[in-house]
Formats: sequence, C-alpha cells, structure tokens
Amino acid sequence: MLLEICASSYQSAINAQNAGANRIELCSELALGGITPSYGLIKKVIENLSIPVHVLIRPRSGNFTYSEEEFEIIKTDIKLCKKLGCQGIVSGVLKADNTIDVIRTQELIELSKPLSFTFHRAFDWIENSSDAVEQLIAIGANRILTSGKKSSAQEGIVLLKELEIKAQNKLLIFPGGGINSENVLTFKEAGFKEIHCSASKIEYLKDEGKIPMNSSVFFNENSIVHSDYDKIKNIVDLIR
Repeated sequence: MLLEICASSYQSAINAQNAGANRIELCSELALGGITPSYGLIKKVIENLSIPVHVLIRPRSGNFTYSEEEFEIIKTDIKLCKKLGCQGIVSGVLKADNTIDVIRTQELIELSKPLSFTFHRAFDWIENSSDAVEQLIAIGANRILTSGKKSSAQEGIVLLKELEIKAQNKLLIFPGGGINSENVLTFKEAGFKEIHCSASKIEYLKDEGKIPMNSSVFFNENSIVHSDYDKIKNIVDLIR
C-alpha cells in the first residue's frame, strides 16, 4: 500500500520522506482544507525531496466553483508546477449545483499532462457519486481523493468500496480523511492501493503572540471572503 502524506510545510514534507512515506501532497493551510502552496515552498520541496510531489491547486478556501479569473489562476499555477518539476496535480472544479464542471476539469487534466491528475475532495460534495466516477473516468482523471462523503474515511468505507467497484480499475479510489495508525489496517485489509493522511501533530509555541493573527469569521466553508468595493471606496473618500 502506498502512503501519501498531506504536507503543509517544508518540515512536514521532509518528515514524511524521512519516515518512509511514498509521496506527498503539498498544500498550505490545512485548517482551510488546503489551498495552493507558495512558489517558494513548491520549489524548495521539489529540490530537496526524492519522493514524488503532488501539488494541490486550489486558489482559495470555500466552495469549488470558480470565476473566470480564478480559473485562469488555477491554470497558471498548474503550468508553474510543471516547470518546477512536480509529479502530479490535485485539483478540480464544480458547478454551482455541486456537480462536476466536466469542461473545466477536463481542461485542467489536459493541461496537467503528462503529470498525474487527482480530483480532490470536492468529490465529497457531489450528490451522485456514481455518475461522477463515470465522468472522471471519461475525461481521464487518474484518481479520486475522497472520504466516502463522510467526515472521515473510516465512516465512509462502505461507499469507498462501492466506488472502487464502480471504477473497475479505470481510475484509483484514494481514501483520505482521518486515517491514522489506529485504523490504517482497515484500509489495507479492504484492498485499497493508496491512502492519504496528514499524520499531524500539534506543537504549541512557548511564546504565544499577544494579539491573535487569525479570525474565526473566515473559517466557514459556506462563505467566500473578499475585499468589498463599497467599503474600500468609503475609506478612500474619507482619507482623501
């Protein structure tokens, strides 16, 4: 069984390799479900790791339905990752009704070639999983990262097995979400070829900052945060 570690820092990537992981998915901000890592992090990891590096391409948190500008950012990031020498892309696009945006996702798959393409956990938002598997097979995805539409892959293992049967080895069903040393053998015994986890350990800093740098209002998957024109204009008018 192949182990992919979701690494959100350089140290995480190095730890994954040194501990014997087979591959990493590189991202930033695990608390947000992962977003595209920086150029510097991608470059540093690829230069210093010998195991394959797949990169998550997700321009922001929130939903997986993107504007034209965001879609162009995704494509630019994929081109950049190819130039830097990564071995795989993890991405995907949904429509507003949480079905696969087949046209856009296929464009990303074609752009990613010859790299491997994993459709990420946006899959878990899709109501008709069976149809989605068929669509992703048809457009050439290599694997689907999914928790089986549950909060953890262990809870979703029944659906994960059903999806694997549905896929008929035409793509890989790739369990991820809450996999750890206590339940990993469940997935090995079930015959899954690859698994995905972060194996995270929280290290609390001794010198805690006096002022918090995060805001709980932004940690909401049902919202998208952006700078507002009217608020900016009002501030500009006041200071001029």
